[in-house]
Amino acid sequence: MKILLTGSKGFVGSHLVKKLTAHQVFCLDRADGNDLLTCDLNYDVDLIIHLAGESGIGKSLDHPDLYWQNNVIATKRLFDHFKGTRIMYASSSTAKEPNRNPYAMTKYTLERLAPQTSTGLRFCTIYSNSQQRPNMFVPRLLRKEIEYIHTNHKRDFIHIDDVCSAITFLMNRDAPGVYDIGTGISTPLKEITDFFDIKCEERIGGENERLCNKADISKLTDFGWSPKIKLFEYLKSQKDLTL
Repeated sequence: MKILLTGSKGFVGSHLVKKLTAHQVFCLDRADGNDLLTCDLNYDVDLIIHLAGESGIGKSLDHPDLYWQNNVIATKRLFDHFKGTRIMYASSSTAKEPNRNPYAMTKYTLERLAPQTSTGLRFCTIYSNSQQRPNMFVPRLLRKEIEYIHTNHKRDFIHIDDVCSAITFLMNRDAPGVYDIGTGISTPLKEITDFFDIKCEERIGGENERLCNKADISKLTDFGWSPKIKLFEYLKSQKDLTL
């Protein structure tokens, strides 16, 4: 299969490209000078896996126009150019409550602009201790650099290997629609910091984030897919390595 992968040097893309060695993959990433707002899109491919875009809620509050341009306008350019080509695109669990922040609104908008034949991937909280941005929760947790947590927040943490597994599973199926990509288990942040015996400031989270981003993975499990990596088993293995 010939695949165009956008965001190939990002967190998910850099892991996914290693799983696609049986395919001919064309990579596009802004780090290589390929801005999706302007770059050449003349590729003859069977599938688009679109992972490029701006991520993060906090930054979107300060730069909503940047998110609209790089998440909505750039993606619509892909949708318009590759009419008739199957597209899988990165959405987010935040799209379920788009009024909370500009990032969520861009993902909500994409789901409504997407072709009916496309597959939307509503990622929950993806984690790893490899190649993830160092300011994300799990890497900071493993370094014991958690300054505060929101005690009213629960997160559905899914390991990057399970994310790649879900993507490759869906790319081999005729599965249009939008799919939650998570574990179906939501864990309070305080339960995780207690597991590591980390003492930090406890706050109540504001209105800009969802309180719980638990995935509904029933459509995926009905197809025969399920996540393999359990959060606390992974954290314990990493914790033991640091002892």
